[in-house]
Amino acid sequence: MTNPDFANLPVVVAGLGVSGISAARVLHGLGARVTVVDGGSGAGLTARAAELEALGVAVRLGDGDSLPEGTRLIVTSPGWAPGSALFAAAEAAGVPVWGDVELAWRLRRPLAATGEPAPWLAVTGTNGKTTTVQMLASILSAAGRRTAAVGNVGVSVLDAVLAEEPYDVLAVELSSYQLHWAPSLRPHSAAVLNLAPDHLDWHGSMEAYAADKGRIYEGNTVACVYNLADPATEALVREADVEEGCRAIGFGLGAPGPSNFGVVDGLLVDRAFVADRAKNAAELGSVEDISPPVASEDGTARRRPAAPHNIANALAAAALARAYGVEPKAVREGLRAFRPDAHRIAEVGVVGEVTYIDDSKATNTHAAAASLAAYRPIVWIAGGLAKGATFDDLVQGAAERLRAVVLIGEDRALIRAALERHAPDVPVIEAAEGQTGAVAMAEVVRTAASLARSGDTVLLAPACASMDMFTNYGERGDLFAAAVRELAGA
Repeated sequence: MTNPDFANLPVVVAGLGVSGISAARVLHGLGARVTVVDGGSGAGLTARAAELEALGVAVRLGDGDSLPEGTRLIVTSPGWAPGSALFAAAEAAGVPVWGDVELAWRLRRPLAATGEPAPWLAVTGTNGKTTTVQMLASILSAAGRRTAAVGNVGVSVLDAVLAEEPYDVLAVELSSYQLHWAPSLRPHSAAVLNLAPDHLDWHGSMEAYAADKGRIYEGNTVACVYNLADPATEALVREADVEEGCRAIGFGLGAPGPSNFGVVDGLLVDRAFVADRAKNAAELGSVEDISPPVASEDGTARRRPAAPHNIANALAAAALARAYGVEPKAVREGLRAFRPDAHRIAEVGVVGEVTYIDDSKATNTHAAAASLAAYRPIVWIAGGLAKGATFDDLVQGAAERLRAVVLIGEDRALIRAALERHAPDVPVIEAAEGQTGAVAMAEVVRTAASLARSGDTVLLAPACASMDMFTNYGERGDLFAAAVRELAGA
């Protein structure tokens, strides 16, 4: 399938990861002359390079800085920072740089039914993106739309726009990296869930990070959805250049005013997409619809209370779905059908009337704060690689909820120091020093269990990355769940 816009175009793909390989394959199929560059080396990269070379794609390993002569376009993997030497050379030569999202946006094809490409309902934020996009896809499916959660989750965005059977609408998760390299992206509607310092080494400053997040609102046609509890997200809406008639729609956990989504007596309420919104509202479901059923110790099913940040995520998803025209009934059905991914506030067991929660995905302080706000009293398991984070605000906000803290990982001393400053009466135990993997987690869970009382929650919400002790946050959560099961059988 050649494309006249790309036929014989000399294109460089930066990075030989998943997105780079996907972009290289797509561009090669469109008729471009593709060269993939990557500064790394090793058996894994060599094997990937061989697969692409067999297709006729040129690959240069060990050289990610120099711009091949004649290059007319660079398509970059999201992780390549703007200050890379390759991009400096591209700027000097007047060569544009796109990300995989920009390429996908430009390759959208019109639907037979409408003559227009499938609209994108886009989500970004420091935390909650994946959950919100998956909730949104579940709601759209309940409304009878052919859809998918794409971007940083589920289906590749390139695969989605080129699918043989086209999608009606896409629920798109976008990182700040992807937004930085997507200058022409113009979603139907978009949401910024929250803003907190993250990836500042890549962006250079909080202002640059926020500006890249705010790109998601550019050119929106129906709704810019923002968090009423986070004024920085509303500020991004005010700064955005949107289509005439596009509306600012807030979501929050309180009773909503006109043009907002909120909660009234446990009900999810829309006062934005209703007739005479100054006086009317639409019931979309209840807070209980957000949490999937879990098994009780007696074998019966129950629904645990939804965490506040997941209620906010559901409201954001509902706002985007309603902006697209989904009826209230489908919102409720979609939320009830939704099942979160592993390691996101997942209840993994109840042992001795103590509940064990795996939120290993809480790899930064903002995510951990949301998790800590959902429970009390808590035996908190925290620590790992801090990635330059500070912990004073996190500890200060959670101090009254803490029964005890079990510290792990390379940067545990940073959290201990914050606890000494802001929660000096909370017992702190350091566990699994010098250990990794299953042995370490078994000790951590036994230590936490010894500190917990009936009715407490043992919460794995580390606020740190995992790679000092575990392969990734997924392994950390899996081993936590396994250790809890072992505890239950002891």
